[in-house]
Amino acid sequence: MSLHIPFQITIWDDVPTTVVNGTTGTATMRIQQLGHLRIRMIEYSANYLADHWCELGHLVFVLEGELINELKDGATTVMKAGSSYAVSDGLSSHRSRTVGPVKLLVVDGGFLK
Repeated sequence: MSLHIPFQITIWDDVPTTVVNGTTGTATMRIQQLGHLRIRMIEYSANYLADHWCELGHLVFVLEGELINELKDGATTVMKAGSSYAVSDGLSSHRSRTVGPVKLLVVDGGFLK
């Protein structure tokens, strides 16, 4: 599953946004799709709660704010700007929650299966 990406620069402010409602709050996403690789700049509003438990793998980098990551088993972690997490597909049920606004860079795709 090789992917050949030539050198390119992304100006995230130029990438169109998609707004997704959570159970509460919103997620504003800018998505770059490169074959099976997806890169997203995501901004969660204050008081955001994801509307689902996610089973997909991600590499998540917290750029601004504090992300509350909940696992279905009840574990909760608070991640501050400058931290990240990694998980492969099917290895945990997780969802995001915020108190204040949060900005993330999320990378996912077939390489996390």
